[in-house]
Amino acid sequence: MRPPGIKDVAAQSGVSIKTVSRVVNGEPSVHPETRSRVLEAIDRLGYVPNTAARSLKSGTGGAIGVLIDSLADPFFASLVSAIEARALKEGLSVLVASTGLDEGRERDQLTGFIAGHQVAGVIIAPVAAELPYLEAFRNVTPVVAVDRPLAAFDSVVVDDYAATQLAIRQFVELGHTRIAFYDRDERFLTIRRRYQGYTDVLAEAGIDLDPSLVSWTIDGSLDYAAETERLLGLEDPPTAFFASNAKAAIGLTTSLHRIGREGTAHIAFGDFTLADVLRPAVSCINQDPFVIGTAAIERLLELRESPADEPREWVVPTSLVSRGSGEIPGPAQRHTVDARTASTTSMVGGPAA
Repeated sequence: MRPPGIKDVAAQSGVSIKTVSRVVNGEPSVHPETRSRVLEAIDRLGYVPNTAARSLKSGTGGAIGVLIDSLADPFFASLVSAIEARALKEGLSVLVASTGLDEGRERDQLTGFIAGHQVAGVIIAPVAAELPYLEAFRNVTPVVAVDRPLAAFDSVVVDDYAATQLAIRQFVELGHTRIAFYDRDERFLTIRRRYQGYTDVLAEAGIDLDPSLVSWTIDGSLDYAAETERLLGLEDPPTAFFASNAKAAIGLTTSLHRIGREGTAHIAFGDFTLADVLRPAVSCINQDPFVIGTAAIERLLELRESPADEPREWVVPTSLVSRGSGEIPGPAQRHTVDARTASTTSMVGGPAA
Protein backbone atom coordinates (compact mmCIF):
# COMPACT_ATOMS: atom_id res chain seq x y z
CA MET A 1 0.00 0.00 0.00
CA ARG A 2 1.46 3.35 -1.05
CA PRO A 3 1.98 6.05 1.60
CA PRO A 4 -0.42 9.02 1.44
CA GLY A 5 0.65 11.86 -0.82
CA ILE A 6 -0.07 15.53 -1.21
CA LYS A 7 -3.01 14.78 -3.56
CA ASP A 8 -4.65 12.71 -0.81
CA VAL A 9 -4.26 15.55 1.67
CA ALA A 10 -5.76 18.01 -0.83
CA ALA A 11 -8.75 15.73 -1.47
CA GLN A 12 -9.29 15.04 2.23
CA SER A 13 -9.24 18.73 3.17
CA GLY A 14 -11.10 20.00 0.10
CA VAL A 15 -8.39 22.36 -1.10
CA SER A 16 -5.94 22.56 -3.96
CA ILE A 17 -2.52 20.90 -4.02
CA LYS A 18 -1.00 24.38 -4.11
CA THR A 19 -2.77 25.29 -0.85
CA VAL A 20 -1.50 22.13 0.83
CA SER A 21 2.00 23.03 -0.33
CA ARG A 22 1.65 26.56 1.13
CA VAL A 23 0.58 25.10 4.49
CA VAL A 24 3.42 22.57 4.49
CA ASN A 25 5.93 25.32 3.72
CA GLY A 26 4.66 27.46 6.57
CA GLU A 27 3.48 30.37 4.41
CA PRO A 28 1.50 32.87 6.53
CA SER A 29 -0.99 33.83 3.78
CA VAL A 30 -3.22 30.76 4.31
CA HIS A 31 -6.50 31.43 6.14
CA PRO A 32 -6.39 29.94 9.68
CA GLU A 33 -9.50 27.80 9.11
CA THR A 34 -8.04 26.38 5.89
CA ARG A 35 -4.71 25.74 7.60
CA SER A 36 -6.49 23.82 10.35
CA ARG A 37 -8.33 21.61 7.84
CA VAL A 38 -5.12 20.80 6.01
CA LEU A 39 -3.20 20.02 9.22
CA GLU A 40 -6.05 17.80 10.44
CA ALA A 41 -5.97 15.92 7.13
CA ILE A 42 -2.20 15.51 7.41
CA ASP A 43 -2.72 14.11 10.92
CA ARG A 44 -5.49 11.69 9.89
CA LEU A 45 -3.62 10.37 6.85
CA GLY A 46 -0.18 10.22 8.44
CA TYR A 47 1.25 12.22 5.55
CA VAL A 48 4.95 13.11 5.73
CA PRO A 49 5.98 15.92 3.35
CA ASN A 50 8.68 14.88 0.88
CA THR A 51 10.78 17.92 1.83
CA ALA A 52 11.02 16.72 5.43
CA ALA A 53 11.79 13.16 4.35
CA ARG A 54 14.57 14.37 2.04
CA SER A 55 16.00 16.43 4.87
CA LEU A 56 16.20 13.35 7.08
CA LYS A 57 17.85 11.22 4.38
CA SER A 58 20.38 13.81 3.26
CA GLY A 59 21.19 15.15 6.71
CA THR A 60 20.41 18.75 5.73
CA GLY A 61 18.35 19.42 8.87
CA GLY A 62 21.10 21.47 10.48
CA ALA A 63 19.03 23.38 13.02
CA ILE A 64 16.89 22.78 16.08
CA GLY A 65 13.70 24.74 16.58
CA VAL A 66 12.99 26.03 20.10
CA LEU A 67 9.46 27.32 20.74
CA ILE A 68 8.88 29.10 24.06
CA ASP A 69 6.32 31.39 25.71
CA SER A 70 8.25 34.63 25.48
CA LEU A 71 11.74 35.72 24.56
CA ALA A 72 11.67 38.20 27.46
CA ASP A 73 11.08 35.58 30.17
CA PRO A 74 14.32 35.10 32.20
CA PHE A 75 13.68 31.37 32.70
CA PHE A 76 13.30 30.69 28.99
CA ALA A 77 16.21 32.95 28.06
CA SER A 78 18.50 30.80 30.21
CA LEU A 79 16.92 27.60 28.89
CA VAL A 80 17.62 28.63 25.28
CA SER A 81 21.24 29.43 26.19
CA ALA A 82 21.71 25.92 27.55
CA ILE A 83 20.14 24.32 24.48
CA GLU A 84 22.25 26.43 22.14
CA ALA A 85 25.50 25.61 23.94
CA ARG A 86 24.89 21.87 23.55
CA ALA A 87 23.55 22.15 19.99
CA LEU A 88 26.64 23.98 18.78
CA LYS A 89 28.80 21.08 19.95
CA GLU A 90 26.79 18.88 17.59
CA GLY A 91 27.17 21.32 14.71
CA LEU A 92 23.53 22.37 14.98
CA SER A 93 22.23 25.93 14.97
CA VAL A 94 19.18 27.01 16.97
CA LEU A 95 16.07 28.78 15.68
CA VAL A 96 14.01 30.43 18.43
CA ALA A 97 10.38 31.55 18.24
CA SER A 98 7.64 32.36 20.74
CA THR A 99 3.99 31.37 21.06
CA GLY A 100 2.73 34.29 23.12
CA LEU A 101 0.66 31.53 24.77
CA ASP A 102 -1.57 31.41 21.69
CA GLU A 103 -2.46 27.94 20.33
CA GLY A 104 -2.95 29.18 16.77
CA ARG A 105 0.41 30.88 16.78
CA GLU A 106 1.92 27.75 18.29
CA ARG A 107 0.62 25.66 15.39
CA ASP A 108 1.89 28.14 12.80
CA GLN A 109 5.35 28.30 14.37
CA LEU A 110 5.60 24.51 14.56
CA THR A 111 4.52 24.14 10.93
CA GLY A 112 7.15 26.69 9.93
CA PHE A 113 9.85 24.88 11.89
CA ILE A 114 9.07 21.39 10.65
CA ALA A 115 7.78 21.83 7.12
CA GLY A 116 9.35 25.16 6.25
CA HIS A 117 12.78 25.16 7.91
CA GLN A 118 12.93 21.34 8.05
CA VAL A 119 14.55 21.44 11.47
CA ALA A 120 16.28 18.38 12.89
CA GLY A 121 14.10 18.51 16.02
CA VAL A 122 11.89 20.73 18.13
CA ILE A 123 12.01 21.63 21.82
CA ILE A 124 8.76 23.25 22.89
CA ALA A 125 7.12 24.76 25.96
CA PRO A 126 3.64 23.66 24.87
CA VAL A 127 0.55 25.83 25.04
CA ALA A 128 -1.95 23.13 24.06
CA ALA A 129 -2.03 19.98 26.19
CA GLU A 130 -2.09 17.85 23.02
CA LEU A 131 -0.63 18.43 19.56
CA PRO A 132 -1.96 15.50 17.49
CA TYR A 133 -0.95 17.07 14.18
CA LEU A 134 2.71 16.46 15.13
CA GLU A 135 2.19 12.68 15.00
CA ALA A 136 2.66 12.71 11.22
CA PHE A 137 6.19 14.03 11.66
CA ARG A 138 7.25 11.90 14.65
CA ASN A 139 9.67 9.66 12.74
CA VAL A 140 11.18 12.60 10.87
CA THR A 141 11.31 15.39 13.43
CA PRO A 142 11.61 14.43 17.13
CA VAL A 143 9.86 16.67 19.65
CA VAL A 144 10.65 17.19 23.34
CA ALA A 145 8.50 19.33 25.64
CA VAL A 146 9.95 21.40 28.48
CA ASP A 147 8.44 23.00 31.59
CA ARG A 148 5.01 21.49 30.87
CA PRO A 149 4.15 17.92 29.82
CA LEU A 150 2.88 17.18 26.32
CA ALA A 151 0.71 14.12 25.72
CA ALA A 152 2.35 11.40 23.58
CA PHE A 153 5.76 13.12 23.53
CA ASP A 154 8.85 13.17 25.75
CA SER A 155 8.74 15.90 28.40
CA VAL A 156 11.36 17.38 30.74
CA VAL A 157 9.70 18.92 33.79
CA VAL A 158 10.07 19.51 37.51
CA ASP A 159 7.72 18.46 40.30
CA ASP A 160 6.00 21.82 40.71
CA TYR A 161 3.62 20.55 43.38
CA ALA A 162 6.23 19.03 45.70
CA ALA A 163 8.70 21.90 45.24
CA THR A 164 6.06 24.47 46.22
CA GLN A 165 5.17 22.43 49.28
CA LEU A 166 8.80 22.67 50.44
CA ALA A 167 8.63 26.46 50.39
CA ILE A 168 5.22 26.82 52.02
CA ARG A 169 6.05 24.29 54.75
CA GLN A 170 9.16 26.30 55.60
CA PHE A 171 7.04 29.41 56.03
CA VAL A 172 4.59 27.53 58.26
CA GLU A 173 7.41 26.10 60.38
CA LEU A 174 8.75 29.64 60.84
CA GLY A 175 5.42 30.74 62.26
CA HIS A 176 3.83 32.37 59.21
CA THR A 177 0.07 31.99 58.85
CA ARG A 178 -0.54 34.85 56.40
CA ILE A 179 1.19 33.63 53.25
CA ALA A 180 0.53 35.26 49.88
CA PHE A 181 0.51 33.33 46.60
CA TYR A 182 1.96 35.90 44.22
CA ASP A 183 0.96 35.71 40.51
CA ARG A 184 -1.61 32.97 39.97
CA ASP A 185 -1.96 32.55 36.21
CA GLU A 186 -4.40 29.75 35.42
CA ARG A 187 -3.19 29.48 31.81
CA PHE A 188 -0.21 27.45 33.01
CA LEU A 189 -0.42 23.86 34.25
CA THR A 190 2.79 24.55 36.18
CA ILE A 191 1.17 27.42 38.12
CA ARG A 192 -1.98 25.39 38.75
CA ARG A 193 0.17 22.61 40.26
CA ARG A 194 2.10 25.12 42.39
CA TYR A 195 -1.13 26.65 43.64
CA GLN A 196 -2.39 23.19 44.58
CA GLY A 197 0.78 22.59 46.58
CA TYR A 198 0.24 25.93 48.35
CA THR A 199 -3.38 25.24 49.29
CA ASP A 200 -2.67 21.66 50.40
CA VAL A 201 0.06 22.74 52.84
CA LEU A 202 -2.21 25.42 54.29
CA ALA A 203 -4.92 22.81 54.77
CA GLU A 204 -2.61 20.31 56.47
CA ALA A 205 -1.41 23.09 58.80
CA GLY A 206 -4.99 24.06 59.68
CA ILE A 207 -4.64 27.50 58.08
CA ASP A 208 -7.73 28.83 56.33
CA LEU A 209 -7.25 29.87 52.72
CA ASP A 210 -7.80 33.62 52.37
CA PRO A 211 -8.60 34.53 48.73
CA SER A 212 -7.41 38.09 49.34
CA LEU A 213 -3.86 36.73 49.69
CA VAL A 214 -3.91 35.30 46.17
CA SER A 215 -2.68 37.54 43.34
CA TRP A 216 -4.59 36.66 40.19
CA THR A 217 -3.61 37.44 36.61
CA ILE A 218 -5.52 36.42 33.51
CA ASP A 219 -3.16 37.64 30.82
CA GLY A 220 0.29 37.78 32.41
CA SER A 221 0.13 41.55 32.93
CA LEU A 222 0.01 41.76 36.71
CA ASP A 223 1.08 45.19 37.98
CA TYR A 224 3.61 44.00 40.55
CA ALA A 225 4.07 47.35 42.31
CA ALA A 226 0.33 47.93 42.69
CA GLU A 227 -0.32 44.32 43.76
CA THR A 228 2.44 44.39 46.38
CA GLU A 229 1.00 47.57 47.85
CA ARG A 230 -2.52 46.08 47.80
CA LEU A 231 -1.41 43.01 49.73
CA LEU A 232 0.63 44.94 52.29
CA GLY A 233 -2.24 47.40 52.68
CA LEU A 234 -4.70 44.71 53.80
CA GLU A 235 -6.09 44.99 57.32
CA ASP A 236 -4.34 41.69 58.07
CA PRO A 237 -1.47 41.70 55.54
CA PRO A 238 0.73 38.75 54.57
CA THR A 239 3.95 38.22 56.48
CA ALA A 240 5.38 35.97 53.75
CA PHE A 241 5.20 35.87 49.96
CA PHE A 242 5.56 32.94 47.58
CA ALA A 243 6.37 34.22 44.07
CA SER A 244 5.12 31.58 41.63
CA ASN A 245 7.72 32.23 38.90
CA ALA A 246 10.99 34.08 38.29
CA LYS A 247 9.37 37.03 36.53
CA ALA A 248 6.97 37.54 39.42
CA ALA A 249 9.85 37.21 41.88
CA ILE A 250 11.72 40.04 40.16
CA GLY A 251 8.61 42.21 40.31
CA LEU A 252 7.97 41.37 43.96
CA THR A 253 11.55 41.89 45.11
CA THR A 254 11.82 45.19 43.26
CA SER A 255 8.56 46.38 44.83
CA LEU A 256 9.55 45.35 48.36
CA HIS A 257 12.89 47.15 48.10
CA ARG A 258 11.27 50.25 46.61
CA ILE A 259 8.92 50.69 49.57
CA GLY A 260 11.43 49.65 52.22
CA ARG A 261 9.79 46.30 53.02
CA GLU A 262 12.62 44.03 51.90
CA GLY A 263 12.59 42.47 55.39
CA THR A 264 9.29 40.74 54.54
CA ALA A 265 9.77 36.99 54.08
CA HIS A 266 9.67 35.81 50.46
CA ILE A 267 10.64 32.80 48.37
CA ALA A 268 10.81 32.65 44.57
CA PHE A 269 9.98 29.70 42.35
CA GLY A 270 12.99 29.93 40.08
CA ASP A 271 16.25 31.83 40.43
CA PHE A 272 17.07 35.11 38.72
CA THR A 273 20.07 37.37 38.10
CA LEU A 274 21.36 39.18 41.22
CA ALA A 275 19.00 37.27 43.52
CA ASP A 276 22.02 36.12 45.53
CA VAL A 277 23.55 39.58 45.98
CA LEU A 278 20.50 41.45 47.26
CA ARG A 279 20.09 42.06 50.99
CA PRO A 280 18.53 39.88 52.08
CA ALA A 281 19.47 37.51 49.28
CA VAL A 282 16.42 35.85 47.77
CA SER A 283 15.70 32.26 48.75
CA CYS A 284 14.36 30.22 45.85
CA ILE A 285 13.21 26.91 44.48
CA ASN A 286 16.12 26.06 42.22
CA GLN A 287 14.33 25.20 38.97
CA ASP A 288 17.57 25.25 37.02
CA PRO A 289 16.84 26.14 33.36
CA PHE A 290 20.35 25.06 32.35
CA VAL A 291 19.76 21.54 33.68
CA ILE A 292 16.31 21.38 32.06
CA GLY A 293 17.55 22.71 28.72
CA THR A 294 20.52 20.37 28.66
CA ALA A 295 18.35 17.36 29.53
CA ALA A 296 15.89 18.31 26.78
CA ILE A 297 18.45 18.54 24.01
CA GLU A 298 20.22 15.38 25.14
CA ARG A 299 16.91 13.54 24.85
CA LEU A 300 16.25 15.16 21.47
CA LEU A 301 19.62 13.93 20.18
CA GLU A 302 18.78 10.42 21.39
CA LEU A 303 15.43 10.53 19.60
CA ARG A 304 17.13 11.48 16.34
CA GLU A 305 18.82 8.08 16.50
CA SER A 306 15.82 6.17 17.94
CA PRO A 307 12.62 8.00 16.94
CA ALA A 308 10.41 5.02 17.81
CA ASP A 309 11.31 5.12 21.53
CA GLU A 310 8.32 5.21 23.88
CA PRO A 311 7.66 8.75 25.21
CA ARG A 312 8.72 9.41 28.80
CA GLU A 313 8.38 12.19 31.33
CA TRP A 314 11.76 13.19 32.75
CA VAL A 315 11.56 14.90 36.15
CA VAL A 316 14.52 17.15 36.99
CA PRO A 317 15.22 17.41 40.76
CA THR A 318 14.71 20.75 42.51
CA SER A 319 15.83 22.07 45.87
CA LEU A 320 15.03 24.94 48.20
CA VAL A 321 18.02 27.28 48.26
CA SER A 322 18.15 29.18 51.57
CA ARG A 323 19.71 32.62 51.23
CA GLY A 324 17.96 34.72 53.82
CA SER A 325 14.66 36.09 52.53
CA GLY A 326 12.86 32.78 53.01
CA GLU A 327 14.21 32.23 56.53
CA ILE A 328 12.75 35.36 58.14
CA PRO A 329 10.53 34.18 61.03
CA GLY A 330 6.84 34.93 61.38
CA PRO A 331 5.48 37.41 63.96
CA ALA A 332 5.00 34.87 66.74
CA GLN A 333 8.55 33.55 66.47
CA ARG A 334 9.96 37.07 66.16
CA HIS A 335 8.24 38.09 69.36
CA THR A 336 9.64 35.04 71.14
CA VAL A 337 13.16 35.81 69.90
CA ASP A 338 12.79 39.50 70.88
CA ALA A 339 11.56 38.56 74.36
CA ARG A 340 14.48 36.19 74.87
CA THR A 341 16.92 38.85 73.68
CA ALA A 342 15.43 41.45 76.03
CA SER A 343 15.56 39.01 78.93
CA THR A 344 19.21 38.16 78.23
CA THR A 345 20.12 41.83 77.94
CA SER A 346 18.40 42.58 81.26
CA MET A 347 20.30 39.79 82.99
CA VAL A 348 23.64 40.83 81.52
CA GLY A 349 23.15 44.54 82.18
CA GLY A 350 21.51 44.30 85.65
CA PRO A 351 23.16 45.42 88.89
CA ALA A 352 25.77 43.13 90.44
CA ALA A 353 24.69 41.25 93.54
